[in-house]
Amino acid sequence: MNTPAKDTATMPPKALIFGSIGTLAEITDLERRAFNAAFDEHGLDWTWDEETYADLLTEPDGERRIEQYAAQHDTEVDAMSLHASTIKHLSCLVDDEGLRARPGVYEMVSNAKKAGVALGFATTASPDTLTLMFSGLFPDLPRSVFDYIGSHEDVTRNKPAPDIYEVTLKELGVAAGDALAIEDTPEAARAAVAAGIETLGFAHSFSTGRSFPDGVEEVDILPVDIFADETPAA
Repeated sequence: MNTPAKDTATMPPKALIFGSIGTLAEITDLERRAFNAAFDEHGLDWTWDEETYADLLTEPDGERRIEQYAAQHDTEVDAMSLHASTIKHLSCLVDDEGLRARPGVYEMVSNAKKAGVALGFATTASPDTLTLMFSGLFPDLPRSVFDYIGSHEDVTRNKPAPDIYEVTLKELGVAAGDALAIEDTPEAARAAVAAGIETLGFAHSFSTGRSFPDGVEEVDILPVDIFADETPAA
C-alpha cells in the first residue's frame, strides 16, 4: 500500500487542488452505466463494459471519448447530444443510488479548511456534471467549501494540457510550488505536472495499475493529517 508520510515537503502546501470529479466521488462506474443508458436511448448497439471503459478513460473528456469510439467503429453520431443524454442518466443514477465521497476526502478537506489552506477544484467537467456531483455529496461536501471550481468553460484545451491548473493557481493566488494537486488518472496528472505542481496519484478502480507520470507519488489513502497540526495565519 502506498501511503505518503505526513511531511510531504519542508512546508505544508498553501493550496490543495483536487483535479477531477473522480478524486472526490465514487462516480466512475455510475458514469459508465450512464453512457450505456444514453447509447440505448439513441438506438446505438454499444455497450461499454468495465474493461472497455477503463481503456477509454485515457481520454479525459467525455464528449471526446464518444467521438473517438465512434470513429473507431466507423459510426457517425451527435457526440454533444449523446453526452447531454449521459449527464441526464447520470443525474438519475445519483438520485436513485446516491453518491459516496472517496475515502479520506471529507477529512482532508476539513483539515485543510481549518488550517486556512486554499481549496481548488481544477476540473474540466461540465457545469451540469458538477451540479449533480455536489448535489449527491451535499451537505457533507458543499461546493461552497472550494475557493475556486473550474469547468470546461474556463479553458480551450482540456487535460493533459496544463491550462485548467494555470487558471486555478491564478484564481487562488498561489504559486505552483506552493500547491499540492490530487489526480485520479495518469492523463489528468500530466496536466498538474506540466503546471509545475507537486502531485499525488489517487487512482480509482478504473485506473488502478496504470503508470502515473514520473515524480507523481501514488497513494491508496489520502494523507488526511498533512494539515492536522497547522493553524491559520493571523
